[in-house]
Amino acid sequence: MAQDFQDLVVWQKAIELTTCIYKLTRAFPQDELYGLVAQMRRASVSVASNIAEGRGRLHPAEFRQFLGISQGSIFELKTQLLVARNLGFAKGSTFEEAECLMNEVSKMLRAFISTLERKTKS
Repeated sequence: MAQDFQDLVVWQKAIELTTCIYKLTRAFPQDELYGLVAQMRRASVSVASNIAEGRGRLHPAEFRQFLGISQGSIFELKTQLLVARNLGFAKGSTFEEAECLMNEVSKMLRAFISTLERKTKS
């Protein structure tokens, strides 16, 4: 594959999402450091990491599989963010930014996966 993963807009947005999640979780209670904070950070890093790893694979079908894993990590993160919101940990503009970025990255991943599915069927 010719394009470097860092050139992919979806990867760049996933990095923005990870940065946003790190900023958001800084304000969480200290007793959540090894609970919700760690899970949210790990899930957010997983999104960009799987895009990068998939891009390094030799076949588009492998890349598509890793994009699917990234999509799963987005859903995991959405769940965790809702729990954090329900507990009163996540609020304000950083929460809204994280929510918007998650939705944007999720849509981009779906579109990318669909494109790769069409290419591998041809």
